[in-house]
Amino acid sequence: MRKTTNRRLASVAVGAMVMPLVLTACSSSSNSGSSGGGGAQAQCGSGAGVGKAAGGTIKIGFQGPLSGDNQQLGINAVDGMKVAIDEANKTAGLPNRLELITSDDQGSPDQGPTAAQQLVDKGVVAVVGPMFSGATKASEPVFCQNGLLSVSPSATNPALTSLGFSNFVRVIAPDTVQGKGAADYIVKSLKAKKVFSLDDKSEYGTGLSSALEAQLRTDGAQVVHDGINPTKDYTSEATKIVGENPDVLYYSGYYAELALLAKALKAKGFSGKIMSGDGANDDQYISQAGADVANGSYLTCPCGDANTDPKAKGFVAQYGTVNGGAKPGTYSGEAYDATNALVAVLKQVGPNADRATTLDSFKKVDYTGLTKQIRFQPNGEVQGDAVYVYQVTAGQRKVLGLTSNLIK
Repeated sequence: MRKTTNRRLASVAVGAMVMPLVLTACSSSSNSGSSGGGGAQAQCGSGAGVGKAAGGTIKIGFQGPLSGDNQQLGINAVDGMKVAIDEANKTAGLPNRLELITSDDQGSPDQGPTAAQQLVDKGVVAVVGPMFSGATKASEPVFCQNGLLSVSPSATNPALTSLGFSNFVRVIAPDTVQGKGAADYIVKSLKAKKVFSLDDKSEYGTGLSSALEAQLRTDGAQVVHDGINPTKDYTSEATKIVGENPDVLYYSGYYAELALLAKALKAKGFSGKIMSGDGANDDQYISQAGADVANGSYLTCPCGDANTDPKAKGFVAQYGTVNGGAKPGTYSGEAYDATNALVAVLKQVGPNADRATTLDSFKKVDYTGLTKQIRFQPNGEVQGDAVYVYQVTAGQRKVLGLTSNLIK
């Protein structure tokens, strides 16, 4: 994300001061036995006695983009959390009333540490988030130092669970899974011979493009790679892509930039297929690009669509009630599940739950969620490898199905 305001520049300066202190406090040890790709397990703070209920209320945090170009992805998630918290506060068995505390990181690694520290200072017992991979990587040392559970509904960079932070888990499959599923679909279903892989140079974008390209080459496709920082003018990049004449352009980045890129490609007469990942899988892509540009685009996501899932009818109805008639979006279901799994843990731990007991119990959770079974491997990865393909048709995102069922 771009630096656009003096307020943001000030936050960057604060984050720069916070990070060295936190990284020093969260040193690592190779004796922990972490299975996260060989990374050492961070020696996080205990969090014992912190986050306990005050006045009968326990605080749960959310961190993600609630402003900025790609804010809708954060809004989708926090609105999913609101449904779970509303339901929990209306049912028996929860020892404390839940209060949601939000912190806006604009999806930016520069803003991440400051946003994380705000949640720490407000005494939350656990955090759903961060959302974007770059902000997650930058924020985890803060959460680690304070012994605070961080459960992301959306951060998919494969390396996040190999950094060794024992406080971090995620309820979505990493991009090693999405990249493989997308590549197999591109080659085996779309029959592409040449693919132009473009990423936005972010932690998310580079993680997804690397996984995608590795599997594309394994599947026998010719790959052209490029990276470009988010910009307002994709004319020259579109010219480059058209000149390569690929069968498919796959963009690893977010919907706001994909919308601009797609417009530039249409203006240049691009005749190939446009495809992108979960960061662009939102109706805002269609709104910002225009249906005439977005129609035909493919989107992949390690997430299904609650709006078309028969099992999710109750969630969809309640989501609209709690959120002023809105419909669930990408990551709404994952955030709902993460929050409900946390609620289950808080019921189990009891009225004296603090950061330490919540973190320890959550890593052992086995919860049947709306989107999947929430059960974690030792390195913090959730079990499961489902990848869905969507396509924009008549101005609407439609779920085509699982890649495993679509590949011919």
